[in-house]
Amino acid sequence: MTQPIRIVIAEDHPIFRKGLVDIIEGRPGNEVIHQAGDGANLVRAVREMRPHLAIVDVELPVLSGFDAVRQMNEESLQVGLIFLTMYKGEDAFNEAMDLGAKGYVIKDSAMEGIVTAIETVAAGGHYISPEISEYLFSRAQRAQSAMNQLAGLTPAERRVLKLVSEFKSSKEIAQLLGVSARTVENHRAGISAKLGLQGPQRLANFAYQNRSWL
Repeated sequence: MTQPIRIVIAEDHPIFRKGLVDIIEGRPGNEVIHQAGDGANLVRAVREMRPHLAIVDVELPVLSGFDAVRQMNEESLQVGLIFLTMYKGEDAFNEAMDLGAKGYVIKDSAMEGIVTAIETVAAGGHYISPEISEYLFSRAQRAQSAMNQLAGLTPAERRVLKLVSEFKSSKEIAQLLGVSARTVENHRAGISAKLGLQGPQRLANFAYQNRSWL
């Protein structure tokens, strides 16, 4: 017998959550094993119950959906991740993708799309609500542009740039890499020259905006 897809749902609106559960469990093979009303509860459930999938509202109390997933990533908790959101903005979408989301479902269409999202993600694929599918194309273009710009950097420069994207100071980077702060500053200057960036803030902005590809 095929093992059921074990699912945790994190959604703080009880009526909407119940509707999701009814639809999800109405499809054979799906089992909702926990319902979390806040982000901290979600993290505990994933840590203790090890579900196959987590369906996470972006806007959660205690810990937001994004912050909860960051904590899960820090703990290396492996789970297929589907975000739910009211927001159709591209910044939120990219944040979700950077955190490792396999699905991104707009709440307006959640009742129609959530089962397809579950089946697709459980099978190893990705699901994005059709109304924001153009964001994937935009993201792919940004990735290609970033890779072209980063191609000229040395491995050492890319390591430094990755740490810059994490808002590390030159002193902190030097300690992490076992080099002098002057060496880090030379790397930062070299990176800025290669990328045509003037000033530390522009370098920091570039690093953060392109952190997914470092």
